[in-house]
Amino acid sequence: METGGHPGLVSGQNMIVIVRLLLRLCYRHRAYNEAVLAQPGPVLLLANHVSWFDWLLLGVCLDQDWRFVTSSDTAKLSWLHRRLMINRRTFPVENNSPFAVRHMAEYLRSGGRMVLFPEGRISQTGSLMKLFDGTGFLIYKTHAKVITAYLRNAQRLPLSPHRGWRKWFPRVSVHFSPVREPERHEGESTTAARRRITDWLRDLMVRQQFDVEMEFGSPTLPGAILQSARERPKDVVLQDMSLQPTSYARLILGANLLAEQWQRLISPDSKRVGVLLPNVSALPTTLLSLWSVNKIPAILNYTTGPSIMVTCCKLADLTHVVTSRVFLNRFRLDPKPLTDAGIELLHLEDVRKRIPATRKLSGALSSKIFGPTLTSPMRANDTAVILFTSGSEGVPKGVELTHRNLLANVRQMCAIADLSDTDRFFNALPLFHSFGLTIGLLLPLVRGAFTFLYPSPLHYRVVPTALYDLNATVFFATNTFLAGYARKAHPYDFRSVRYLFAGAEKLQESTQRTWAGKFGLRILEGYGATECSPCVSVNTPMRPRLGSAGELLPAIEWKLEKVDGVEDGGRLFVKGPNIMKGYVNDDANAKFQALGGWYDTGDIAAVDDGKYIRILGRMKRFAKISGEMVSLTAVEEALDGAFPQYGLRFAVAVVAQPDPDKGERLIAVSNEPRLTLEELRTAIKAKGLSNLAVPREVKAVREIPKLGTGKINHRELSRLVE
Repeated sequence: METGGHPGLVSGQNMIVIVRLLLRLCYRHRAYNEAVLAQPGPVLLLANHVSWFDWLLLGVCLDQDWRFVTSSDTAKLSWLHRRLMINRRTFPVENNSPFAVRHMAEYLRSGGRMVLFPEGRISQTGSLMKLFDGTGFLIYKTHAKVITAYLRNAQRLPLSPHRGWRKWFPRVSVHFSPVREPERHEGESTTAARRRITDWLRDLMVRQQFDVEMEFGSPTLPGAILQSARERPKDVVLQDMSLQPTSYARLILGANLLAEQWQRLISPDSKRVGVLLPNVSALPTTLLSLWSVNKIPAILNYTTGPSIMVTCCKLADLTHVVTSRVFLNRFRLDPKPLTDAGIELLHLEDVRKRIPATRKLSGALSSKIFGPTLTSPMRANDTAVILFTSGSEGVPKGVELTHRNLLANVRQMCAIADLSDTDRFFNALPLFHSFGLTIGLLLPLVRGAFTFLYPSPLHYRVVPTALYDLNATVFFATNTFLAGYARKAHPYDFRSVRYLFAGAEKLQESTQRTWAGKFGLRILEGYGATECSPCVSVNTPMRPRLGSAGELLPAIEWKLEKVDGVEDGGRLFVKGPNIMKGYVNDDANAKFQALGGWYDTGDIAAVDDGKYIRILGRMKRFAKISGEMVSLTAVEEALDGAFPQYGLRFAVAVVAQPDPDKGERLIAVSNEPRLTLEELRTAIKAKGLSNLAVPREVKAVREIPKLGTGKINHRELSRLVE
């Protein structure tokens, strides 16, 4: 009797025990939730496929009646392929045969138990690739129960074809899901049903990967970054405009040296420490060093001006701020308001001078001999960082994000995007912005990818050139910045980019058209908020939907609250592991905690059956005119790109002002003094909007006020109009 991975190689129950012991010794192989494998047929076991060893990792967990679906065409390549793919434990099918699925369906209907890799090939990225809808069709026809399996770290095995790093003996585990009952799709066409089931299956596999990584991965950011550092200590992961490459080993060493100084310079009673630095390698080093001594960094937005920074410092109860003299001088920031408020500035140049050369040398030798080490007393639900909201519509709020929040968002993004070890991130978004911090810095540090930190997104001519020189593959920006780069960049500058994310503000159609036409790139729009760490939804190359802000990330719940005057959509509330711990503002925090974990986004949105979000506008950016709700965002979208005669620098925004007759009226504000009401009316009518959406007045300003993140500063804009 033969059992195990393949009968010709492994036979007998004793042999299974021996092979499993060898896997345990070599790869510390573990299997979780194996009890579900006793499920009688018809049942399908569906796993991600990342290496040539996958069949063995699964096979040692299975009874002898489970059969692996294999390709009879591939079996013809050699005697070894034939030996492995055609035997008593396999179910060979012809790839191009119209009867392949029928034969599998017949086997399942007879009570069979089958193992299938729904990707149809070994992943070339190490991540989940597309699922062939033939698997959905098979489930639809047989109503077979489904068990999914996640092979964790199997992509690190030597026989894995992706271009990333591999090692001889990685730690590998297999995680089996509970038995799933697929939904019945009675009354739907076969095409629609197979697509829905395939999407359902992919959602299961993505969610399982996320859940497993959250359960078995490091619970804190320093631990997760250290994990990658110990695997690849010599890899260069950071670079800034100094062009000084920073490896994992150098990053961890710098964090340890700074941590020792913080213990001497910062009182144990000071739990929160301000960080006032631009996009430089010193900032992540500072974050790691503060976490190491159980301090919570509060990253200050230096574009808001001294008074707002002082307000933020008082809000977060800061007594110390880590900064740099070079930075303060170069950005012409006056530190006097901070010092006058009783805040002590810790200049990194001075702190570095305090570190003895002998300590640097001993630290470097220790790292070389024993590998990078970093300790932190912090736990998963401890606050990892305090960020301040943009304040585009009011006074900034201090947002407390925990290690679990930030890691959840990183792992949500890793689960839905096929990011690879060889990807190169280019981050020009400021690190005081949640988008720039989480996606532009923490994600590549945890994932093990290179990131370049550029100090300002406003350098519209330099950023494309720098990205081109670095061969960056992942880039992200706001609509405002993308429009600026499109004006200045050469059509070849973004040739290496394969992921282009846009967030923080609504992506305009004109920006999408420009990037598609000039650079041949599809912009992947996402949606989020600082309070959500920040990502809530995102489009991906795998599942894009034009006009939406993307599909909700795994493990995020949503609900819509009815809004009077809004027929299609409602006020969006979200809940999930990436939602903040709370605000440092007492009043705002009390309101948030009263919602029981739900976060009120303040946005009016519509969510379709596929969980794709369409943002209709901010609740505060709706005007009530003659009893009807009018979206100011929709009016601005209608005007976007409607006036090419005024050039690429043309900008227009819309604000609402009280009106004694109709409740409110709209005012268009533009940097073009020649813009007329008749032109506005024509453009809005062309988009099918009603007369209520037509502004009643046009005001010209020299420049539309913007925040440091690129968003329109609506508070300042309203002040200019008054």
